Amino acid sequence: MVMRLSPMRKRYEAGPTVIVSPGGDEMTNVFAVNGSNRKGKGNLAKLLSPFLEGMEEAGAEVELVYSQDLDIEDCLGDFSCWSKQPGICIQKDEMQELYPMLRASDILVLGIPRYIPMPAPMQAFINRLCPLIDPFLEARDGRTVARFHKDVRIKRIVLVAVSGWWEVGNMDLLVEIVEEVAKDTGTEFSGALLRPHAYEMARPEAADVLEAARRLGRQLVSNGRMSPDDLAIVSRPLVSWEDNLKRSNLGYEETKRRTGG
Repeated sequence: MVMRLSPMRKRYEAGPTVIVSPGGDEMTNVFAVNGSNRKGKGNLAKLLSPFLEGMEEAGAEVELVYSQDLDIEDCLGDFSCWSKQPGICIQKDEMQELYPMLRASDILVLGIPRYIPMPAPMQAFINRLCPLIDPFLEARDGRTVARFHKDVRIKRIVLVAVSGWWEVGNMDLLVEIVEEVAKDTGTEFSGALLRPHAYEMARPEAADVLEAARRLGRQLVSNGRMSPDDLAIVSRPLVSWEDNLKRSNLGYEETKRRTGG
């Protein structure tokens, strides 16, 4: 289920229109997906929420959904949305409600926790973007690529990712996947907010991480770019590698003693 009936969702139930901000500029529409199975209670939400709030502060209209709540099937992989009815998915599920909002969005935010490599509902959502892609193929930079259909406004894709392991490199695969989505749809990969050992965000000294995420949201909407310095703050170590390993292993040993494992 969609998180809330936002003005954006209400508008596209009535039919697409162009909305302007009070200052007269066309409003930026953001479609965000929280791919955590823990939804609003997980570490991903701790990082994604201030980022989206910063976007709203900059004047964007944000639609947030939880992939875990979406009543959608896996992609059938028959490419009927390319070969039979381009742009039309034959599966009549909740994606039919989301496609008009996705087409009307300027920025797509993919929030993904690092699993192996990601939760299944989030993978299903990404696969179901296929009907938005024009099947006319091009050769670009030595590879075969496509683009979104002309009626899809998405120009930028952003990754917000969290991981339990200490290294930020643990999320390299997620970055690669989202970069590939951007390349295959002719959109800009605008960057990634990457938070390793995300459970440490509960520490008081992590306040600057969350504030940096808020600034990054404002920057992306206002300037179309995110500060490398603020991205580095989001990823900065909150504990040493040695302390992280020690605490993790002590916790595991305690669990084995408690369970007799």
